[in-house]
Amino acid sequence: MQNRPRPLSKRTSLPLPGLNSRQTPAPLDRRKFIRHLAGLSAAAVAVASPGCIAPQGTTGTVDLVWGRRGLSEGRFQKPRAIAIDADDQLYIVDTTGRIQIFSADGEYLRGWKTPDAANGRPTGLEIDNASQRLLVADTHYFQLLSYSLDGRLMESETLGGTQGTGGGEFSFITDAVRDSAGNYYTGEYSDIDRIQKFSPTGEFLMQWGSTGTEPGQFVRPQSLAIDRHDHIWVADSCNHRIQVFDANGPQAKLVRTWGEFGHQPGQLYYPYGITLSAEEDCIYVCEYGNDRIQKFDREGRSLAVWGRSGHAAGELFQPWGVVRDSRGRLHVLDSNNHRVQRVWL
Repeated sequence: MQNRPRPLSKRTSLPLPGLNSRQTPAPLDRRKFIRHLAGLSAAAVAVASPGCIAPQGTTGTVDLVWGRRGLSEGRFQKPRAIAIDADDQLYIVDTTGRIQIFSADGEYLRGWKTPDAANGRPTGLEIDNASQRLLVADTHYFQLLSYSLDGRLMESETLGGTQGTGGGEFSFITDAVRDSAGNYYTGEYSDIDRIQKFSPTGEFLMQWGSTGTEPGQFVRPQSLAIDRHDHIWVADSCNHRIQVFDANGPQAKLVRTWGEFGHQPGQLYYPYGITLSAEEDCIYVCEYGNDRIQKFDREGRSLAVWGRSGHAAGELFQPWGVVRDSRGRLHVLDSNNHRVQRVWL
């Protein structure tokens, strides 16, 4: 990971010119015991917001903690990314290059490894429900891999593979999403901090962004999300902010930007993972630096904060990702604790 930058001040929205060109999971009795211990909640702060509230009495409550460090099936070695499919199955990749699939209750289902992990491991996973594909940002091999959900590598759908800063080339690719038309959007950092857009067949269409702190620029765009308007949400991690873009036209336009460095509600410290609510009226942000999950409305107003630094249930140690299931529960990738926590927020 690159050096942490100095705190940045909050910036306002401006128009942006675009550029063309998973020991086995714990036995059930043990899991019940852990679930009982995990009844404690950590540092939950909630503000009412229509359509953006967990069921009464559940806000900030952990109801399941599972996983432990190890190399066998169902264990983790610093998991780095998490995704969820329409059946609430969790896809998790760790620093061994293994992709393991679990039920929402932490039961190991299946798994496979990426083709090569000697140079480094993937740091981004996304499910494209329309095509039933798992998109894997194979970060240190400068490519986007595409898998069927049963683990078959679709080699003809691989994007990139060449290191570089030209259109269709990649530096360290971090994440990818697809829009309603099947176009791909990828984030990357290192030699260049940018977003690229590709056609459904993998043709390079355009790019936007550069390395910097101004609106529309990035310093490690680590996680992407896409809403019903095909707007691209970007966790601009080392700028400690969220940026939203409309790339439906010939050029990308900056819709909004919010967030600033800090530890208080509403502030951010290395946002590494983002996910939108089903209604898209909330965004959940996983903060690697603050060891917490924060919920915001679409305009960047903080609605709830959960988590604190530590190793007990309800505490986090450098989390990397968060996803939301069909019941509205969050599954938090508690990376350096080598586990997953499930929480209502």
